[in-house]
Amino acid sequence: MSDLEAKTRYDPAEVEPRIVQTWLRSGLFHPEPVGTPGENYSIAIPPPNVTGVLHMGHALNGSVQDCLIRHARMTGPPTRRTKWILGTDHAGIATQTQVERALVAEGTSREALGREAFVARVWAWREQYGGQIIEQLERLGASCDFSQERFTLDEAYAAAVLKVFVDLYDKGYIYRDRYLVNWDPGSRSAISDLEVDNREVTDTLYYVDYPLESGSGSVTVATVRPETMLADVAIAVHPDDDRYRRLVGETAILPLVGRRLKIIADDYVKPEFGTGALKITPGHDPNDFEIGRRHGLPEPSVIDEDGRIGGEAPERFLGLTVADARAAVVAELREQGLVSRTEQYTHEVPFSHRSGERIEPLVSLQWFMRMDELAAPAIEAVRSGRIRIHPESQQRRYLEWLEGIRPWCISRQLWWGHRIPVWYRGEERHVGSEPPDGDGWERDPDVLDTWFSSALWPFATLGWPDDTPELRAFYPTDVLSTGRDILFLWVARMVMMGLEFTGQIPFSDVYVHSIIQAPDGRRMSKSLGTGIDPLALIEGGPRPPAFAEGGEFPAYGADAVRWGLLAMSSGQDVRFSEERVAQGQALTNKLWNASRLILMRVDPAARAAASVPVTVEDRWILSRLGRARAEVAERIERYDFSRAALELYDFVYGELCDWYLELVKPRLYDGDLATAATLLHVLTETVALAHPVIPFVTEEIYAHIPGAEGLLAARAGGGLGAAAVGDPEAEAVLERAIAAIQAVRTWRDSAQVRASATLPARLAADGYADTAAQLARLARLSLSLDGSGPDQAVAASVVVPGGVVEVLASDDLDLGAASRRREARRAELEAEIARAEAKLANPGFVGKAPAPVVQAERDKLERLRAELEAL
Repeated sequence: MSDLEAKTRYDPAEVEPRIVQTWLRSGLFHPEPVGTPGENYSIAIPPPNVTGVLHMGHALNGSVQDCLIRHARMTGPPTRRTKWILGTDHAGIATQTQVERALVAEGTSREALGREAFVARVWAWREQYGGQIIEQLERLGASCDFSQERFTLDEAYAAAVLKVFVDLYDKGYIYRDRYLVNWDPGSRSAISDLEVDNREVTDTLYYVDYPLESGSGSVTVATVRPETMLADVAIAVHPDDDRYRRLVGETAILPLVGRRLKIIADDYVKPEFGTGALKITPGHDPNDFEIGRRHGLPEPSVIDEDGRIGGEAPERFLGLTVADARAAVVAELREQGLVSRTEQYTHEVPFSHRSGERIEPLVSLQWFMRMDELAAPAIEAVRSGRIRIHPESQQRRYLEWLEGIRPWCISRQLWWGHRIPVWYRGEERHVGSEPPDGDGWERDPDVLDTWFSSALWPFATLGWPDDTPELRAFYPTDVLSTGRDILFLWVARMVMMGLEFTGQIPFSDVYVHSIIQAPDGRRMSKSLGTGIDPLALIEGGPRPPAFAEGGEFPAYGADAVRWGLLAMSSGQDVRFSEERVAQGQALTNKLWNASRLILMRVDPAARAAASVPVTVEDRWILSRLGRARAEVAERIERYDFSRAALELYDFVYGELCDWYLELVKPRLYDGDLATAATLLHVLTETVALAHPVIPFVTEEIYAHIPGAEGLLAARAGGGLGAAAVGDPEAEAVLERAIAAIQAVRTWRDSAQVRASATLPARLAADGYADTAAQLARLARLSLSLDGSGPDQAVAASVVVPGGVVEVLASDDLDLGAASRRREARRAELEAEIARAEAKLANPGFVGKAPAPVVQAERDKLERLRAELEAL
């Protein structure tokens, strides 16, 4: 028994890990750095966090990028080198948080260890756990250059980061200033605007009376944060607000503190909010900060970096949490009769995307980067079309953000990361990649925002600032595939840094891939019980708790998951469909079984025979194959991965397996050499066509094709991209025959004819000279042509293209029973339609029922009407 005969079923659990090792041993994924970027093809992977494990976003984006890379590798000229740049991000806050949690579990802390020992501990943690996601990408079939894995804190990359900082400082773009920042009490660090999540929160709005110094009354202000009033420095009103115009320039007294507050006029104030009078707290509110700067106000702080009351707050409040301080402040205000009223107020509140804690706006001494000069070339690169962002809606978001860009706070109060290359000695400051000479210098304790180093990813991974062969061969890269959530955090910054430091755009195209949601439309999340582990789909594992089905996923295999995810990705927000993954598994099984049928029947000598089409069905499949190659290639190159996957499915499952193989089975079983040659050619080109989407099963099949050399993954010039060589005449003839076969089969089903029965019939239709025998065999008819044949009564006429098939009376046909069944079903349908129409005509149902329920009823009515019409 041959190896292929023994494999009666396709087993991805056995095949896929073995194929991965074959690919890795081949060196295929590590191209030599020769040629130019115009000749070569490269993609830089969005570096996953070193803390990470594979999630659905990684799995989808990995499938997208691998499809592009394999397509480019197989369709380009033999001289094209294809490189998928691989690496991981040090993920400052995320990684430090993980290690700090481990230390807490051990009963210690980073402060107890000290900086040097803590950083050493994080490096050890990275060595132990950092490679997990890379191994998982291998399991998915990602054809990255695993031999040149980069890390954003490796020595060469760190040197590039420091050089960029120093150069930007020397140009005046980087500066140090006291400014209001988003302070994350959870990580005890500043974070950027883009790392803040705004959530809708309902708070209590307190109306607090501030007595006028003149004794002539009070000014009432509305605030949801009474604890921050301890840092108030003014009261602002709109200059056109007649209610307060007379008070501008007067002084109010800050309750509980006694500070004198000047009443000022500013256009920012919204007269319709609260009372139209706004307390100004520059140290704890971004809008108040801007007002304070305009009016030259002081910026006291009463909340410390640990999120507790401190600074210039009265002693009795020191050390309280913000929540406790709020309660204490309100209690004292009530005692003094200064809370005139309260109401519930729903508004957006900033929370840290990193720690999940509520942001505290604090004035802090930080490093900033001025962005205006860098943004202008990045805007031009997209407006001019040098960089194309797909879909176009994301291009608009990119431009809108850059056009309103603000300074970037690039310093973080962490220990893990790229330490800022600045040293201080008294009033002296040294900025450089190397420490200064002499004693008494202290280095800035802060590290750079993770996104600062990530912005160099496309070129620093290739050896920049050195002029390396890799940089010359593979930069600029071709495509970036990423999620919309980091379009500003990462993509725009890569464009700015690439243009500034290399003079070239970092990529030509940005594909913003779909976001896979849970089946019920919620976001995928472990905490919500909706997160799906891609490895559980590939290898079998538990369904998430929120899934109604419960139990475990079958082991679908990586090919099925890849195909399913690509097929799902038809828009920006799509719901996960296990049915699509199962459809991908059906595709791999169908292709495997069809390949076994062919390979176990053909004479290997047929490989040497010319693939010359003998019959119209041979011409048809070659024409359809050519069109499929061109159409799938076009879809991939236009980043329409859903259509590419579905068109591949239609060709393989429908045209090749369901039709062509059935049409040629008699010739295949007879050992016809020309048929075998055509089948081998079609099979070879089909696995090449499918390889970028489902690489494992196609590589395994290719290894069994007689005469196949090397790896399918390395087969340049095959699979996709070739111009379609159409044969419209053959396609028209076969489409007519297929339609006729389907019409007869549909009629047989409706008449409930036994599947094995061969019915006598006459063909009274044009255009079947080359296909009548196939029509007879596949529709199970004993067929007479040109209306001639036995002198029997016509029991039924089946309309086919070009005429009819007259089915003659026989013992295998009981039209009376079939007619009675149809009439019974017609009566059922008419009754159901009447009920649905009455329901939809009822204003109470249409007006009160949820919209999805009403739409479902309308859809049901359309289905019932369509079935009745068909009967």
